[in-house]
Amino acid sequence: MSNYYICHMQLSVIILNYNVRYFLELCVLSVQQAIKGIDAEIIVVDNNSPDDSCAMMKQRFPDVQLIENKDNTGFPKGNNIGVAAAKGKYVCILNPDTVVAEDTFIKILTFAEGQNQLGIIGSKLIDGRGNFLPESKRGVPTPWVAFTKVGGLYKLLPKSEILNKYYAQHLDENQTGLTDILVGAFMVMERELYLEVGGFDEDCFMYSDDIDLSYTVLKRGLHNYYFPETAVIHYKGESTVKDGAYMKRFREAMQFFYKKHFKQSLVFDMLMRVGAMFFAIAKKNKKGVAVVPRHYILISADEKLKNVLQKQLQKNVLLTVDFIKDALFLQNEGAEIIFDNSLITFGQMIAFMEKYTSLNFTYKIRPASANFILGSNSSNDRGDVIVLEGI
Repeated sequence: MSNYYICHMQLSVIILNYNVRYFLELCVLSVQQAIKGIDAEIIVVDNNSPDDSCAMMKQRFPDVQLIENKDNTGFPKGNNIGVAAAKGKYVCILNPDTVVAEDTFIKILTFAEGQNQLGIIGSKLIDGRGNFLPESKRGVPTPWVAFTKVGGLYKLLPKSEILNKYYAQHLDENQTGLTDILVGAFMVMERELYLEVGGFDEDCFMYSDDIDLSYTVLKRGLHNYYFPETAVIHYKGESTVKDGAYMKRFREAMQFFYKKHFKQSLVFDMLMRVGAMFFAIAKKNKKGVAVVPRHYILISADEKLKNVLQKQLQKNVLLTVDFIKDALFLQNEGAEIIFDNSLITFGQMIAFMEKYTSLNFTYKIRPASANFILGSNSSNDRGDVIVLEGI
């Protein structure tokens, strides 16, 4: 009986966590909503976080399987540990700094069941302000393709076939289709396939693990798909600071990938040096713009929450339950929108964020029954958490 169960659970969601307790709580809450009606499980693997991530999981999500590693085993090994414990036909590799919609997994699994020669499926990723994250779909980073990325050449002629391969710009952000490489923040594939190819290579450098797994699957003659009919918030996006250390890690990751799948490339080294020069010049001339909301709009029915926020933020907070009226938001461009998950579903939040990307809003989410709000004002930062006093 147990073997039958093991073979017929639909989905296992693997969340590898390190030291992002608040983001993890929001993520798991969204996944719980998204697996309702699905025979599914959530497995959280914690890589020895120094914060209270594990205590939070035991207190708030006692029914979720929690694996507590004794040390930080890294992204590849941590996920491999999670998949080894999984029972689902499909596994979803999911970052803890993500938020899924209530229909995300239903849509993904329905699509998966209709494919032949299925490899990996990735979804549309958006940042904390609703902007599309181009790393949702990518091409194989050959030396030239990697150079167009590092040198920023793909931005010059986005429709050029020669320059647009890194971010697979042959596909529109809302167009389902084949793509080579998917991002490790959200990957869905059959568990048996994951195990057959060995999962994530535990020798991989940062930035090459998802590229390596995607390409390994491609080499088996299978198809990787970009599926934008559901969107997932990914707060960090490209959050790693883009400095000299980033360039060094990116270069090492690509060298690892070439050495494993092709051969080491002198051309690559030359292109990376030129690309790094372009990158340094662009970074020097780029100035970040701080986002300071003039006021706040709380989408909630909770008057107490409004009063706590108003006192703590020391700014006027407008309370409304009617979040679909354009007039209210059109006249408040530049405000910060705070979603109360007790009233608003995650899918509604995501749809709202995508709709109003042109109005310069920033966003925070208050998870249901939580004493904090969190969000990110830029895909280049790690996000903000505000613990609420008196909630």
